[in-house]
Amino acid sequence: MQVQKTAKSFEDLIVWQKSHQLVLEVYKFSESFPKAEMFGITSQIRRSSASVAANIAEGF
Repeated sequence: MQVQKTAKSFEDLIVWQKSHQLVLEVYKFSESFPKAEMFGITSQIRRSSASVAANIAEGF
């Protein structure tokens, strides 16, 4: 049986930790996108990935 501890902060949540890791990976991956897309798809994918982590934190 696995014992779960109470989260004191959103940063303790595994789902937030994974979403934060996703943000870091998306930013790193999107560095290779064409510069012409910096205000198009690059911006959109970065904002959408950051939104996941932000919404988890806000819901906490």
